[in-house]
Amino acid sequence: MSDLSGPSDVELAAAAASGDRAAFEALLRRHYDRIHGLAWQWTGSRADADDIAQDVCCTLVEKIGGFRGEAKFTTWLCGITVNACRDLRRRRRTFGGFTEKLAVLAGLARGPDGRDLHDAIWLKSAIARMKPAYRDAAVLVAGQQLSHAEAAEILGVAESTVSWRMHEVRRMLSGDGEA
Repeated sequence: MSDLSGPSDVELAAAAASGDRAAFEALLRRHYDRIHGLAWQWTGSRADADDIAQDVCCTLVEKIGGFRGEAKFTTWLCGITVNACRDLRRRRRTFGGFTEKLAVLAGLARGPDGRDLHDAIWLKSAIARMKPAYRDAAVLVAGQQLSHAEAAEILGVAESTVSWRMHEVRRMLSGDGEA
C-alpha cells in the first residue's frame, strides 16, 4: 500500500533514478510486500518468492530509470515481478532445473523445507488445474487486486481478454467448467 503522507511513487522513482538511495529504499519498503506476495502467489513457494523478490529488488536498481510514469508504479513493478516469475519457470524447465533437483537428491543442496506446503495448499488446489492464461489472470486480478486494464498491460493482452479469462475463472471455480 502507498504511504499517503510521503512523496508519491512517481516522485520517489524519479529521485531514485537520479541516484537518491533514500528514495530507492523508500520505494522498496513501500512495495516489498507486494513484490513478495505476487511472487508467492505466482509460484506457490515462499522460498521461490524470497528469491524472486531479491532478484526484483536488484533488477530495480537497473530498471528504475526506465519508469516513465505512463502506468501506475505498482503496475510497472508487478510487470517486472511477473517477468521474474516467468523467468524462474523457464529456468526450471531447462537443464539447470534438472541439476538443482539432482543436487538435492545427492545431498549437495537443501530441498524445500515444508513451510510452504500448508500455506500454499489453498492457492494450489484452486488454480493448479487451470491453464496458465487463466491462472496468470487470476493471480494478478484476484491475488494482487489489479484492475483488468493493469493485468492486461502486464500480460500483454487486451483488457477484454483479461475480463473474459476472469469470467471463465469464476465459472471454473464455481464448478461449472474446467480449464
